[in-house]
Amino acid sequence: MRNIKLALTAVLLALLLLWWLGDPAADTLPANWLGWRNLLVQATGVLAIGAMSLALVLALRPVALEPWLGGLDKMYRLHKWLGIAALAAAIAHWLLANGPKWLVGAGLVERPQRGARPALPEGSLQQALAQWRGLAEDMGEWAFYAAVVLIVLALWKRFPYRTFLRTHRWLGLAYLVLAFHSVVLLTYASWAGVLGIALGAMLLAGSFAAVRALLRRVGVDRRVVGEIAKVIRHDALDVVELVVALQGRWPGHAAGQFAFLTLDRKEGAHPFTITSAWAGDGRIDFVIKGIGDYTRTLRDRVHVGDPVVVEGPYGRFDFESSAGRQVWIGAGVGITPFIARMKALAMKPDGRRIDLFHPTATLDPHAIALIERDAAAAGVALHVLWDERDGRLDAARLAAAVPDWRDADVWFCGPAPFGRALRHDLEAMGLPAGRFHQELFEMR
Repeated sequence: MRNIKLALTAVLLALLLLWWLGDPAADTLPANWLGWRNLLVQATGVLAIGAMSLALVLALRPVALEPWLGGLDKMYRLHKWLGIAALAAAIAHWLLANGPKWLVGAGLVERPQRGARPALPEGSLQQALAQWRGLAEDMGEWAFYAAVVLIVLALWKRFPYRTFLRTHRWLGLAYLVLAFHSVVLLTYASWAGVLGIALGAMLLAGSFAAVRALLRRVGVDRRVVGEIAKVIRHDALDVVELVVALQGRWPGHAAGQFAFLTLDRKEGAHPFTITSAWAGDGRIDFVIKGIGDYTRTLRDRVHVGDPVVVEGPYGRFDFESSAGRQVWIGAGVGITPFIARMKALAMKPDGRRIDLFHPTATLDPHAIALIERDAAAAGVALHVLWDERDGRLDAARLAAAVPDWRDADVWFCGPAPFGRALRHDLEAMGLPAGRFHQELFEMR
């Protein structure tokens, strides 16, 4: 999370710096409120379109950025925050553009006298842009309204996921209109300097991403078709385990990574952790908990032989660290990446001493027996904590069970509030910063 916050801050400051260096009007203080308004309109416009451009690029799931940002889950968190920043800047931009008109119309302020506009060279690009100004303003305003609605719907967690997938891509169309709006309305002099170069590059990258999203081409190069080879239902846990036989070339995956699984074209792709180690046999497993409106009914609708599309792998929850000691916490269905890692360690041990804590609200003897089998094969010390019998896991309890925990890397997968509380308490008790690794398994 720290890297994501730093990345967001750096992006916004860089956009403001680019505007300051590239807008000639920023060199002198405006003489009146209209000058300040014009200056801030340009600044907020650069912030809005710049943040939106980068958010769209991240929506392409560029795996090359995963090492820098800590995985696709962190990348999507940055995508979300960039979208919120773009929304806030766009609202400020809209208010600054329209507010003075309202105030003048209401007689609350007096419009300053403007000098005559300089004549533009006949047939020049500058004249063409000036002629498109009215169209760009009108189209930009309506695109702004559409973007506000679509971003708010994306942030509203009660909005159905399948509908979110269908509507969210239309932000690409709104972006293309806003890109045209930005090209026309950015001050002409700004295009000749560093701001024009940087903003032009961002607009090209954002437009490419928008078109790719509209054509449903996001992640297409990492998709493999397959079919369901086996279905195992764990009714007590409301969990279904799927074994997928891939029919295309899969690049392989590391334990802890996830993939987007499409079981129903109308529903679209959902991200699930891969629970099997890669053995090169074209088979991968998923354990899916009935949490949302789709996954709750999945176990009753999926059958052997059903076609699937798998896209991935993604993620950096890979258990890589220099420490010879690790502590794992897999809360509830958060046990899934640790199952994959134990299967991998059973095939190829790495010599680390590992304790795995599995807090669970529901105790299924069969499921626990499978986890115990995997832990024994991997040489992992397993601690099963049933809430009703054992109470809840906290930092003090973990520290008592693992005396050398300060020398360990801690890997957590489970409910986000639980992870945040554990991280806070462990770091307060002496866990070095950067030793707590948490999957942020939220794609919206």
